[in-house]
Amino acid sequence: MTERLRLPQTKREGLAHLFAAAGYSLGGIRRLTHEPAFRQEAIAAVGLVAAYAAMDVTGGLRLAAAVLFLVLIAMEAVNTAIEEIVDRISPEISDMARYAKDLGSLAVFCLLCANAILLIYALALQFQR
Repeated sequence: MTERLRLPQTKREGLAHLFAAAGYSLGGIRRLTHEPAFRQEAIAAVGLVAAYAAMDVTGGLRLAAAVLFLVLIAMEAVNTAIEEIVDRISPEISDMARYAKDLGSLAVFCLLCANAILLIYALALQFQR
């Protein structure tokens, strides 16, 4: 993987800052698409949308599911950033690097579990009726 070094940019303000931030976010999404875990979560999102659409649950529950899934994607991005930084700073194998990566992975796992718990709750409500 080749690395491009760039000079620091001047800080943008106002609307230019908003457009720059949106561009950085799109760059982050493009980077995430190279992660197998993100691609698997994107496929799961299609299934979750279908499942929540088919269920007779409240809008609040659907909103909670959407927000929780967005938090999962955000944490996947943070985990990927941690892995990228650790690999850049510490290419050799070290306990600290492994701990940092393990903790990022744990955060993603906790959010996967939270999404699963909410889906199970929604299914329980569905079959209770």
